[in-house]
Amino acid sequence: MVATPFTWPVRVYWEDTDAGGVVYHASYLRFLERARTEWLRALGVDQMAFKQATGLAFLVHRMELDFLKPALLDDELTVTVEVKDRRSASILFAQTISRADGALLVQAQVRAACVDLTRMQPARIPDDIIGRIDRVPA
Repeated sequence: MVATPFTWPVRVYWEDTDAGGVVYHASYLRFLERARTEWLRALGVDQMAFKQATGLAFLVHRMELDFLKPALLDDELTVTVEVKDRRSASILFAQTISRADGALLVQAQVRAACVDLTRMQPARIPDDIIGRIDRVPA
């Protein structure tokens, strides 16, 4: 059985675009981040509570993005999140951004590291979070 990727809808607003109404490249990073945040929320992880209870947070370690087609002002987009690999202290995500007409706009690979915020060092992802991630069908 193939897992269905987590999806999150996004609408393009003026603040996301340049003067010509084309989505500015940095806006795509925000769209990807929002989808990963909502994926965690759907797993029952409140990031602020997680940080306060453990002193840990997930920080982006590495990103690769392929910009295939532009999004435009007022486009309805869908951002996907899939776990491709999980290590003891990091998660590799495959993400896409598509327009409502099905056009694939962005493909991304994002590695997020679990980090001890006091030491700013990698830290093992807590077992309860690992359990939630591993229960998602692959």
